[in-house]
Amino acid sequence: MRSRGGVIVTWLLILIASTAASIAVGDDYRNNFSLPNTDSERAFELLGATFPDLSGAETQIVFNARDGQLTDPEIRTSIETMLAEASELAHVSDIESPYDEQRRQAISDDGAIGFASVKFNQDLGDIETETVEPLIAVANEIDSDQLQVELQGTVIQFADAPPGPGDSTLIGVVAAAIILLISFGSVLAAGLPILTALLGLGTGSAFVVFGSRFIDTAEFSPQLTLMIGLGVGVDYALFILSRFREIYRAQGGNEAEGEAQAAIKELAIEQAMDRAGRAVVFAGITVIIALLGMFALGFEFLYGVAVAASLGVLFVLLTSLTVLPALLHFFGARVGRLGRRQRHQAAEGIERRGFWQRWIAVVERHAAIVALISGLLIIALAIPAFGIFLGSSDAGNQPTSKTYRQAYDLLAKGFGPGYNAPLLIAIQLPEVDDRFPADQLADALRETEGIASVERPRLSPGRSTATVTAYPTTSPQSEETTELVKFLRRDVIPSVEATTGATIYIGGATAGDIDFAKVVVEKLPVFIGIVVLLSALLLMVVFRSFVIPIQAAVMNLMSIGAAMGFVTLLFQEGTFGLIPPGPIEVFVPIMVFAIVFGLSMDYEVFLVSRIHEEWLHTGDHSEAIRRGLIGTGRVITAAAFVMVAVFGSFILGGERIIQLFGTALAVAVAIDALVIRVVLLPAVLELIGPATWAFPAWLDRLLPTLAVEPHEEVDEREPWGWRIRAFWATLLALLIAGGIVWIVLADEDEDDEKTVKVLAERGTVIAETSAPGSIVDPSQ
Repeated sequence: MRSRGGVIVTWLLILIASTAASIAVGDDYRNNFSLPNTDSERAFELLGATFPDLSGAETQIVFNARDGQLTDPEIRTSIETMLAEASELAHVSDIESPYDEQRRQAISDDGAIGFASVKFNQDLGDIETETVEPLIAVANEIDSDQLQVELQGTVIQFADAPPGPGDSTLIGVVAAAIILLISFGSVLAAGLPILTALLGLGTGSAFVVFGSRFIDTAEFSPQLTLMIGLGVGVDYALFILSRFREIYRAQGGNEAEGEAQAAIKELAIEQAMDRAGRAVVFAGITVIIALLGMFALGFEFLYGVAVAASLGVLFVLLTSLTVLPALLHFFGARVGRLGRRQRHQAAEGIERRGFWQRWIAVVERHAAIVALISGLLIIALAIPAFGIFLGSSDAGNQPTSKTYRQAYDLLAKGFGPGYNAPLLIAIQLPEVDDRFPADQLADALRETEGIASVERPRLSPGRSTATVTAYPTTSPQSEETTELVKFLRRDVIPSVEATTGATIYIGGATAGDIDFAKVVVEKLPVFIGIVVLLSALLLMVVFRSFVIPIQAAVMNLMSIGAAMGFVTLLFQEGTFGLIPPGPIEVFVPIMVFAIVFGLSMDYEVFLVSRIHEEWLHTGDHSEAIRRGLIGTGRVITAAAFVMVAVFGSFILGGERIIQLFGTALAVAVAIDALVIRVVLLPAVLELIGPATWAFPAWLDRLLPTLAVEPHEEVDEREPWGWRIRAFWATLLALLIAGGIVWIVLADEDEDDEKTVKVLAERGTVIAETSAPGSIVDPSQ
């Protein structure tokens, strides 16, 4: 690299230009969510086409008379005045008062609790925080010692979300800096990985903004990109930097001076990039493969998330491979300098047997016992994951300080817990103006155990469609609610359809969450299989081994299983009493697998590549494991602690979903690095022996050469050899790409016979129907 300064300046210019351009262009993050070919999605489409007044987002203002009743003249005047003022706000299309006699009951039996429904003329994905904040301010004006006012709804939760990464990111950066300082013993050495990661992450974040203009990208994507990119970026730079220091010191860089020292420094940079740099490239590829594997699930709202996170990883990978070597050119001698204790030991000729030498000796002597104990520990942690219940935790699990949590509690107190989980049922009538199917369904629902109340059916303006809203006796996140929906779809609705000729779908946010969980359970094995297969093939090609890909796949899944088992105990079962029990968010297993599998492959590649390198040099399997773990054990554990610090910082955010996500990632990384990579993996490889590297010669000739370790000899294979390997590599790539495309498009077929009955002319899809008040007009 001839112009190191030019590399740094170029990256700074790219960062400045891309950031400025992203600010000028602006983002277009959208929480667009759909579940093709599901009951809830068909209900959304049918009602959106035939009930125009149901389009647009909705929220509720909940009132609680602390002293008296809502019908008291003073309280009623205050509420009605506030609602009149709110109706004049921008994008507010309609407000339904709790005192409207034409609507269903909106005041509790004791008269203390009631709610008003506020409708917007925008879909949920289009509403800006600036639209919601005036409504919150107007409502809070009448909050007093006599009247409590709270708001609920998804738009309220979005408005309450922090605008940026918040304090948790700063805490993660500071914690990572402290860990690196302890590990390296130098402020400069600790600062370079963070500086490199932040440079790549800043550029990547700007490109994520650009990407949001072309592909639907969820609003949480920037935070996810930041969390993943910061962790892997520091890790990648850390591995390269550690290898540089090792080579620099081994070549006598601290004893040399002048041009000799400069030559050693350049040699150390070159060799570190040629060895650790290769491992970083393959590690980054595996992370990107795992993230882009989310395309196989067929959920369009995850496509933008996958692309955003992959961009973050790609740019921190690029800065680790370009900016870090340039920085080492200027600061390498200071980074490679021995610490005070190390200089003293070197001067005195003291050689101490470090922890990793002692530990690998224990593993070699007791490999079977070490493997058995560590394996059983991980399996024991993973067992609770078999009882995981996927769902969406409701507002009842949010911090009690949040207004939407207090609104949820008030509605549950005044109307029952099921009032927060309305089932919005759409009915395609066999004939126009035929009320019989809707009445039959309403009667059947009233007789169903688990249904608290059912509203009167409502016909669409064209009188070709009807809707019925039913309220369960249990909360949205309850397993009983899930079983109720399954029972309705399996027994109640088919019976009504058979006797009336109608087509019926259960929709609403609660039913949508249930459908989401069902689809994830069905598609998750395919997603896992694709990612594991691609990663295993890559490892087989790189290391020329069958054992390593199988070992990596099994152990990576073990770490993920243990993490999911731990969060199942903590969050679902409420073990230890630290977290209110509730379901595991549906998307958490998807994201945790995609992220953790990629990160686990990082540690796998870093450790195994070093072992493989030593195996090629020595031919002694046990000695290769010993040298590999001694050479990488410290840096892997330091990198893991950095990851745990970054992910763990998100636990402090207070939001259940963020806590769940951060806990799962932190536990998975800790188990993978501290138990699997430095305990289970070396013990298992020691037991397997040299057979680890057995590989057929004919397959070795056919596969492309993608070695992590540099080869001293030049490949003198037959002239056609590269063409044969290129053919197989191309064929494999085409098969993989074709498989992913087929899986993604498999669910894009025409809807089944039931969906064909939906009216051809479709309007806006309903954005939100989760809260009470979605259907409020019982008129015919």
